[in-house]
Amino acid sequence: MNVKRITPVLLVKEIEPLVPFWVERLGFTKTIEVPDGNKLGFVAFQKGPAEVMYQTYDSVEKDAPPTMAAEARKGPTYLYMEVDNLDAVLAGMKDVKKVMPERTAFYGMKEFAVQDPGGHFITFAQQAAAAQH
Repeated sequence: MNVKRITPVLLVKEIEPLVPFWVERLGFTKTIEVPDGNKLGFVAFQKGPAEVMYQTYDSVEKDAPPTMAAEARKGPTYLYMEVDNLDAVLAGMKDVKKVMPERTAFYGMKEFAVQDPGGHFITFAQQAAAAQH
């Protein structure tokens, strides 16, 4: 078996507040949009090979088997996103509250974290510059 892609599907109360977060702040493109009544029930955002999807709790409860739907509201997801320009992400998130301030972790990554409008935590990271000798 070859894995072609793994895409997180994050569950949220509503999708609409996430669109500017991913499109305007992070430069992703909305590639899929599925309405559910007068709101969005599902959306996918993509930038290069990276993709993230969101689905509303209500949509999951209509679509998934009861055992899966019952687990849908249990808590936020944590995403770890490695980027090539952390300063650009910082600029895009300048007025978003950081839930983890900028730091250089012991494993060599410079990183910070925010909470998206759906309540999920996203850590952005870039390899820290190697020490000069």
